[in-house]
Amino acid sequence: MAAQVMVDFVLDDEQHWVAVLACGHRQHVRHRPPLVERHWVLTASGRQSRLGQTLWCKHCEQRGFMASEAPPA
Repeated sequence: MAAQVMVDFVLDDEQHWVAVLACGHRQHVRHRPPLVERHWVLTASGRQSRLGQTLWCKHCEQRGFMASEAPPA
């Protein structure tokens, strides 16, 4: 599994939160009950509490990279 560390959060053009991963890829982290429960993304303190934790990176997995392995430049 290609888990990557979350290093930052930014808003996209539609004002949805996106996690910036250590590999350089980005992953939406929406709170969309009942399908996705991510209450923590709604507050600055909640997002801050998740920095340093890992999130699955579909882009790295598709390219065969492993956890916290940066893709070649």
